Amino acid sequence: MNPVSFIKTASQMTERVHAYDSKIFLQLTAGFGRVAIPAILRGEAVAPSPIENFWNPKIMCRELTTEEVETIVKKFAEAAVIAKMSGFDGVEIHAVHEGYLLDQFTIALFNKRTDKYGGDLMGRLRFPIEIVQAIKKACGDDFPVSLRYSVKSYIKGIRQGGLAEEEFTELGRDIDEGLEAAKILEEAGYDAFNADAGTYDSWYWNHPPMYQKKGLYLPLTEKLKKVVNVPVLVAGRMEDPELASSALEEGKADAIVIGRGLLADPQLPNKIKSGKVDDIRPCLGCHDGCMGRIAQVKPLCCAVNPQVGREAEYGVKPAEKTKNVMVIGGGVAGMEAARICASRGHKVSLYEKGDTLGGVLLAAGVPDFKKDDIRLVHWYEKQLKDLKVDVYLNTEVTKELVDEINPDVVVVATGSTPKQLNIPGIERTLQATDVLLGKKKVGDKVVVIGGGLVGCELALWLAKQGKKVIIVEILKDILSAGMPIPHMNSEMLKDLLKFYNVEIRTNTSIAAVNDTGAVVKTETGEEIIAADSVIMAIGYDPDNRLYKQIAPYKAETYLLGDARKVQNIMNAIWDAYEVARNI
Repeated sequence: MNPVSFIKTASQMTERVHAYDSKIFLQLTAGFGRVAIPAILRGEAVAPSPIENFWNPKIMCRELTTEEVETIVKKFAEAAVIAKMSGFDGVEIHAVHEGYLLDQFTIALFNKRTDKYGGDLMGRLRFPIEIVQAIKKACGDDFPVSLRYSVKSYIKGIRQGGLAEEEFTELGRDIDEGLEAAKILEEAGYDAFNADAGTYDSWYWNHPPMYQKKGLYLPLTEKLKKVVNVPVLVAGRMEDPELASSALEEGKADAIVIGRGLLADPQLPNKIKSGKVDDIRPCLGCHDGCMGRIAQVKPLCCAVNPQVGREAEYGVKPAEKTKNVMVIGGGVAGMEAARICASRGHKVSLYEKGDTLGGVLLAAGVPDFKKDDIRLVHWYEKQLKDLKVDVYLNTEVTKELVDEINPDVVVVATGSTPKQLNIPGIERTLQATDVLLGKKKVGDKVVVIGGGLVGCELALWLAKQGKKVIIVEILKDILSAGMPIPHMNSEMLKDLLKFYNVEIRTNTSIAAVNDTGAVVKTETGEEIIAADSVIMAIGYDPDNRLYKQIAPYKAETYLLGDARKVQNIMNAIWDAYEVARNI
């Protein structure tokens, strides 16, 4: 974009932000380097040294010349001047973080240069040092420059991250070098560190899924705070108000950065300020609506908040005509449909055959790494109560009951039922949901049939309890069927399964179950896997029986959630939102 055009448009935004007595920084980046996606490359790939492209090893990156690096430094200064003229209060350099080009220059594993931008730590830091010095010279010492900074790389191997639970040799920037580099960068002129950990090789550190602990960077920022005098900002699943407050009070950070939490609930800060913490819609750490969407070349949004980023054209408006809406099913789709209909002014009644709302989320949220699923259920319960939705538990709806009530609109969200296999001994097996909910006891040796997301998370949960777990998957790889799973989630789950010694049998199918365990078929024949318990996690079928009875006789009847198509939480919420906002 032409600098003049940028200043004209960006200044309108900064002026509006300043009206609220807020500050706004602009991120400036040096680019991707070895981690550039081949499809977006224009010309040849470049990097600090001749190294393989992260995504395609067949692509060899060309080493940037000294003059090219010096030109990039000048461009940073020019961009900072434009940012200042546009009204930005400062800039953040992106980044000595996540393994982007600038970070690659600072890490010996990727930087084999022999000029002034290589060699020892000072040489490898020269690129970001010259950037901040050039910006300060161009914009003045009082123009703040923050640095997005990974304190530790967590590189176990090329394209292989290291878990917090395991001991491994750090191939990237270890904690000692990370702290030493921070002191040098502060001395060079950086005014703040927006700190985290990880690289593309350990992507589940930079983009932590639900399997990472909340506040995962705090042990690192606590150490960083002790060696630098400038502010330290920290993100990383920090949307929990108590966690964020304690981090500040204990001196582990100077400011809290929230990203995905604000997609889930843009009003999060205001709700904390007004004491309405129970009204904060939780982020699930799923990546399905944000990073997962980006990977699929789709607009960024949020799994639990379908309107975020497009509120003006996709928000909720009051209904033109009030209707009596009957929602059948208290899972996430039914709850979202009831919430949106009620918020638009409809009279809503919600019927659930069980004794509590939540549907499959009640089982999904049992493992320690999925507790936010339960938080989402509690959030819906409060929203429905505040909206005065009539909730009827322990009520199984029939066509006769629908006829008796005679609502204007019927929303059927009756969920799904576990898939069944016709094999000998099937009655000996357990269902994944029954195990998670504690309805069935599990022995010490367990075979999980199905290597999808449910089966793998169940296996991890059981393995963390000390059980010996074997996953049997008919396909050539686990996590390969069903809805797409964001890269950072699938990679971390696979690494955790390996760390907790979960055995994985692919290209293997279940043939029978007997009193000794599971009889499976492999490429070489049949064998018996000894087990105390065999658990089925092969997926679900839509339960749309009631819908088929009602739809022919009730003009305005909708089918939602797993009852329509078994997908994931995001699709259930999004479909319910779309339908309910138009009733």
